Amino acid sequence: MILADKIIRLRKKNGWSQEELAEKMNVSRQAVSKWEGAQTIPDLEKILQLSLLFGVTTDYLLKDEIEDEELTADSSSDTGVKRISMEEATAYIEQRKKASWRIAIATLLCILSPIALIVLSILSELPEPIVTETKAGAVGLTVLFAFVICAVPIYIYCGFKNQPYAFLDKNVPFELEYGVKGLVTEKKNAFRPTYVAYNIIATCVCIFSVVPLILLSFTENEVLVAVAIALLLVIVGIGVGMFIVAGTQNASMQKLLGEGEFTEKEKKRNVVKETVGFCYWGVLTAIYLVVSFIWTQWDTSWLIFAVGGILFPVVMCICNLVADKKDKD
Repeated sequence: MILADKIIRLRKKNGWSQEELAEKMNVSRQAVSKWEGAQTIPDLEKILQLSLLFGVTTDYLLKDEIEDEELTADSSSDTGVKRISMEEATAYIEQRKKASWRIAIATLLCILSPIALIVLSILSELPEPIVTETKAGAVGLTVLFAFVICAVPIYIYCGFKNQPYAFLDKNVPFELEYGVKGLVTEKKNAFRPTYVAYNIIATCVCIFSVVPLILLSFTENEVLVAVAIALLLVIVGIGVGMFIVAGTQNASMQKLLGEGEFTEKEKKRNVVKETVGFCYWGVLTAIYLVVSFIWTQWDTSWLIFAVGGILFPVVMCICNLVADKKDKD
C-alpha cells in the first residue's frame, strides 16, 4: 500500500475531510488532495507531522510493504494531542447545556440591575416627587449591586465547571476517538432546528423591545415612560438570554467538531476579538460610571450601553477585516 492510500485510510478512519486534515497540518486542501492522488509526496517534516497526528510510525507511512498499521507506543502522551472519548464529549455537551441556562440567568440579572435606579431617578424628578433624589440613588444603586452580586457567582461557578474542558478554548491540539465525531454531528443536526428557532424568536423579541418605549414616548406621563424603559430592559434581557442558551449549546458541539468559529484559523481570530471585546466593554462601563456619577445623569446615561451595543458589531467587523488583511499579507 502506497503512502497516498495510507493517508486516505487514516484520514477516513479519523472521520476527517481533506479540508479538516489540511487545517491540522497547516497546509492547503489542494496539498492534501495531491498527497492522496499520489501527485506529490509530503516532505520529511510533514511525514513526521502525519506520524504524530495519526499516531502511527514513520516506517508504516514510508514503507509500501507494511500493510498493517504500526501504532506508536502512546500517541496521546508522545504527541501531546488530547484524545476525547465518547463519554467525555457527551459530558461536555451536557455540562454546556446546563451552563447555557445559568449564564443566561446571570446575564438577565445584569441587564435588569439598573431598572430600579432608572425608574426611581425618573420618579424623583416629577413635579411632585414620589421619592427624593438621594433615596432614589441610594436604593437604585443598592438594587443594582445586589443583582450584580447575584450574577457574578453564577459566572464564576460556570467557569469552574468548564475548567476540565478549557483546552477546547485554547490552541491545544485534540482529536476525537472513533465514533465521537458521528455522535456529535448527529446531536448538532438534531439541535439545529431549535438553534434556528431560538435565534429567530430572540431577534424578534429584541426588535419588539423598543415598541413600548416608542408608544409611550409621546405621553407626558413620566411614570409610564419609566415603566416603558423597565419593560424594554426586561424584554431585551429575555432576548439576549435566548441568544446565549442557543449559542452556548451550539458552540459546544462546534468546538468538538472544529467547525464554524472554532476552526484553527478562527481560533486565532477569536483571541484578538476577545481581547478587543474585553477592552471595549471595560472602557464603555468606565464611561458610563463617570458620566453617571459626575453628572448624575442616571436616567439617560444607560443610553451609552445602547449605543455601545449597536457599535460593537462594527468593532468586530473591523477586527475581522484587519485579520483578513494580515492573512493575505
